[in-house]
Amino acid sequence: MGDEGGLASSGALSGAALTRRAALGRLAAIGGVGAACVGGFLSSAGWFTPGTLTPARFTDRFEQVYGRHAGFRRNHAKGVSAAGYFTSNGAGAELSRAAVFASGRTPVTGRFSLSGGMPFVADAAATVRGLGLLFHLPSGEQWRTAMVNIPVFTDRVPEGFHARLLAYAPVPATGRPDPGRVAEFLARFPETGRAMAIIKQTPPTSGFDNSAFHGLNAFLFSNAAGTTVPVRWMMVPRQPVRAASSVSPPARDYLFDELINSVATGPLHWDLLLTVSQPGDPTDDATTPWPANRRVINAGTLTIDSLETEAAGNARDINFDPLILPDGIAPSDDPLLSARSAVYSVSFTRRAGEPKQPSEVNVPEARHVS
Repeated sequence: MGDEGGLASSGALSGAALTRRAALGRLAAIGGVGAACVGGFLSSAGWFTPGTLTPARFTDRFEQVYGRHAGFRRNHAKGVSAAGYFTSNGAGAELSRAAVFASGRTPVTGRFSLSGGMPFVADAAATVRGLGLLFHLPSGEQWRTAMVNIPVFTDRVPEGFHARLLAYAPVPATGRPDPGRVAEFLARFPETGRAMAIIKQTPPTSGFDNSAFHGLNAFLFSNAAGTTVPVRWMMVPRQPVRAASSVSPPARDYLFDELINSVATGPLHWDLLLTVSQPGDPTDDATTPWPANRRVINAGTLTIDSLETEAAGNARDINFDPLILPDGIAPSDDPLLSARSAVYSVSFTRRAGEPKQPSEVNVPEARHVS
């Protein structure tokens, strides 16, 4: 999940530890706290013990499955930088005092991507699509989020994600996962099978421009009066939704080519929908959807009006750490959140020290539509 390295060890941090971890995240100007610092903090918090999964070992698993590609993210390696703004209608302020929900416009840096650690892989409709966003708030605050186009996540705990990477890795002799290994995995993590069944009910759309992007994890929103409620969010496209074609892709980078052409024609728009939980809704399980009758607030509209080839100075060098949050938004007890943050940091640190290669996705020139 997400736009950097994946997930790491299991276990939720305590509320105090999560608060401190969020504070550490806010110290990051671009890449977040260094991997050694994050790992040291989580170890001292009792999160990692000898023999357990660590952020480094989790990142190693991505490299084992996809190979090591210097300078690229270990997950969601293929992508393109984007920019635009979020226009709040003020409705979200009922739930959160975060500045992003006050009426007005907030600049946004974004990144569209495909899951997996291979930066030069051919586009495929079934590959999970990602949208990472960094909201540039007043007074230096930031809100970073990494979303995907599936309605639930495939794994409840980090160990499940780590084990699934290996279980579903293609076997050289057949080019497909080993059935026995997959069956063994699903027996150990049955929630993944249930999540996959839900995901199959939501087939992919024709492109990035008409994909819905889900935050998946629950977060705690606190308003000006101090009332706190768990919330999940998603970006719903205003562009007409079309089903993915069943014919062979027309070109290697067709999903990105179509996105570039769409933005060249005019800005793209998504509505930010906030779903409010009710007592009993799980906040620590991203594989389980909340009931469809939950209250939903439309908080405003995301506009993407510019794309650029990834390079120094744009989204290429941003770590979309989900724990870099503004005042008014805090982590829930979902164990994936602190895990994602830790592994993203390791992935960022590794690629930051490596030579950079040209991106597979090339925007001929900066495309901007006013």
